[in-house]
Amino acid sequence: MTASLHARKHATTGTRLRRVAANLKAWLSLVARPRRFKESRLLPPRRRLVLGGLAGIALVAFCMIVLDARGVAFTGTLPLWVVVTFNEITDYGKSGWTLIPLGCLIVLAAILSTPSAGRMSALVLTSLVVRLEFLFLAIALPGLFVTIVKGFIGRLRPSELGPFIYSPWSWQHKFASLPSGHSAAAFAFAVAVSLLWPRARVPVWIFAAVIGLSRVVIQAHFVSDVFSAFFVGGFGAILVRNWFAARRLAFVPGRDGAVHAMPGPSWRRVKTVARRLSGQ
Repeated sequence: MTASLHARKHATTGTRLRRVAANLKAWLSLVARPRRFKESRLLPPRRRLVLGGLAGIALVAFCMIVLDARGVAFTGTLPLWVVVTFNEITDYGKSGWTLIPLGCLIVLAAILSTPSAGRMSALVLTSLVVRLEFLFLAIALPGLFVTIVKGFIGRLRPSELGPFIYSPWSWQHKFASLPSGHSAAAFAFAVAVSLLWPRARVPVWIFAAVIGLSRVVIQAHFVSDVFSAFFVGGFGAILVRNWFAARRLAFVPGRDGAVHAMPGPSWRRVKTVARRLSGQ
């Protein structure tokens, strides 16, 4: 009898795990499905892209030449309590603060999504998960790019040697200044949230700006490192947005040439589904 119960529990656990894996696979396959719109509907004219890229490079170069050394000198005169305060704040720029909760929410949705939950619940969960996937990828992919690129660039972090010391392909922490990883994650988060929920753009942009400032104040990065992270994080989040919009996931390109966030499930419907799932 005991062996039979054990076998039955084992079979039930295996069935649940397969269901969760199937849900995750189905939701991930949505991101990889064929595009529904042409690339020309999603990208601005090439001339505008080139001019924007050149403007970004010029701004970073200006910061390197004019602001980097001055920024280090200025932050060296700040009161200790200011530096200590920003040193406490700066860790909230780590991508783990957003990626881990997002990943956990996606897995939780996969656990709660069962055939008995009904079609409406499945549709609401899928709609929410698509937006969670967008946020996750919009933050994770620019962060991965920054991690790789800064190792190739090999810029020395702020020191008495100045802002122009490089050791390419060194892959050492002290030569990982350009771009700022914390700032890239914070700016990617701010852009991604603003694209999904424009009303939230003020607090998320304040958060990103404070994280970027903190990296300079504690002398972990130069000013140009933060500005380059702004371009990488922001542009990376927009590219992920365009990928989703091309597949009509959370975003859709409009006839006016802009990409718009699609309306998600209402808060009333989300609460209804939550009550239904909690009562399973």
